[in-house]
Amino acid sequence: MAAATENLSQLESAVDGLDQISENEKNGFINLVSRYLSGEAQHIEWGKIQTPTDEIVVPYDKLAPVSEDISETKKLLDKLVVLKLNGGLGTTMGCTGPKSVIEVRDGLTFLDLIVIQIENLNNKYGCTVPLVLMNSFNTHDDTHKIVEKYSNSNVDIHTFNQSKYPRIVADEFLPWPSKGKTDKDGWYPPGHGDVFPSLMNSGKLETFLSQGKEYVFVANSDNLGAIVDLKILNHLIQNKNEYCMEVTPKTLADVKGGTLISYEGKVQLLEIAQVPDEHVNEFKSIEKFKIFNTNNLWVNLKAIKRLVEASALKMEIIPNPKEVDGVKVLQLETAAGAAIRFFDNAIGINVPRSRFLPVKATSDLLLVQSDLYTLVDGFVTRNKARTNPSNPSIELGPEFKKVSNFLSRFKSIPSIVELDSLKVSGDVWFGTGVVLKGNVTITAEAGAKLEIPDGAVIENKDISGPDEL
Repeated sequence: MAAATENLSQLESAVDGLDQISENEKNGFINLVSRYLSGEAQHIEWGKIQTPTDEIVVPYDKLAPVSEDISETKKLLDKLVVLKLNGGLGTTMGCTGPKSVIEVRDGLTFLDLIVIQIENLNNKYGCTVPLVLMNSFNTHDDTHKIVEKYSNSNVDIHTFNQSKYPRIVADEFLPWPSKGKTDKDGWYPPGHGDVFPSLMNSGKLETFLSQGKEYVFVANSDNLGAIVDLKILNHLIQNKNEYCMEVTPKTLADVKGGTLISYEGKVQLLEIAQVPDEHVNEFKSIEKFKIFNTNNLWVNLKAIKRLVEASALKMEIIPNPKEVDGVKVLQLETAAGAAIRFFDNAIGINVPRSRFLPVKATSDLLLVQSDLYTLVDGFVTRNKARTNPSNPSIELGPEFKKVSNFLSRFKSIPSIVELDSLKVSGDVWFGTGVVLKGNVTITAEAGAKLEIPDGAVIENKDISGPDEL
């Protein structure tokens, strides 16, 4: 314990000397580190975990219908703020700059679609739903420039930055910037759990409260399914729920996602990192834990203010060790979903899978750019011609990883309405009007280029050379 205290006071005086961050950020960082060093990790007693009832995780189809009266809907929407987590870069997909400016469909980016959706709401109901983007220091400058193009829209767009914390040099337990690493790599954004204090510190929370706003809908900017849902908003206002997490049925692709449990009479998020080793397989099974967190969250603004002011949001700390430029560093993060247990009357709502459509890789881009979806009023909607409720599983080789390479390898996106699975590896190129059905594997042999001709229809086939087409 003595070593921890010494580490902390050393770190504190070093952080004191960093003039690139605000007092709020310094305090938040030191607070996080001291919680981490005190080892206050919350240990879950496996035997106490209970499956949440329908009162705690409400089935979506049990929600009351919303009034047809436009003026009633306007009243609801006038209480809402939409906040998109916009701190991520598109680096995984080979893009520089904010991920939200990757083109998703018909030449429109994630951000374009979000603005169009809110524009339509504001037009239809005569309301003023503002859009707030939480940027990180990585995305702030670019986003600022990009947002200018919406200056003629009827959407009031706000931006604020999440905190900027120094990475800790692991072996000395000192902030990297005070050891001379002053460029961007010396710092990190501490996860989306930071949304609550940063919303407050930016002054935006007060602004919205003074405008009579009551709820914020928080979602990842890359989740195309995270659109404003009036039934959910209406339910929360009627039942005075301070916090709501949208969960959806788990498939085998989501086994690592956090799930909601009842624990000692409260609803809380259980993440894979908190699960004792001997129970990990049970956690991953879809029999016992049937739902997972979509990270679509609805939170009462007054409750955020109350809890942030009381420093009560002590979410589980996620230590994220990294190696940057050959130096082992530690960054401590928190997740917004873990805050659920601090709010009164918190619930989950078990929503349809259509509300969870994240684009994390080019294989997801293939889904949303294909005929599996259509675009109406900025909403990406699933094609009714597909009878299978789940999406095809798609694996594309490293040649397709970057967006630019992905786009150049498809003359047009194939038709996949009747596809179950697709696996592509090697130097493969697709012509226009290709149709894929059933289970398809396409493998170009090492050193060979394999071109799928225009108009090819491939059904339940393994293809490894042109003679098999």
